[in-house]
Amino acid sequence: MKQKIVIKVNVASDKCRREALQIAAKCSGVQSIAFDGECNDQVVVTGDEVDAVSLTNQIRKKFRYAKLISLKNVEEEEGGDEGGQEEEQEEETMSDEIYPPSYPICSILPSSIYHQVVYDPYPNTCSIL
Repeated sequence: MKQKIVIKVNVASDKCRREALQIAAKCSGVQSIAFDGECNDQVVVTGDEVDAVSLTNQIRKKFRYAKLISLKNVEEEEGGDEGGQEEEQEEETMSDEIYPPSYPICSILPSSIYHQVVYDPYPNTCSIL
């Protein structure tokens, strides 16, 4: 199954871009690599059974920042038209409603008394004790 992986990387120069492409090319199953985005800061990797998490971690080791933006399955162009329409209809029928939690919500208890003033009715008259 073909996958399209988009990883955001902070690259400042052409040398850094080249190193990011070399890291992505070393992974198994990679078919194509390209840069995309406004500032050419997104690495787009297409391939079969590419481990997106390990690829992101390898890039993160080198550049200290790498964020996995998207991971999509790309269907084959030859016979994918008929199957794609059926999957779209299934996605439309599924509902994504968010239900409230079924457990009771605990209220905050009043805080306990930490100090209390004590009154002594018989004060000690001797100052030495």
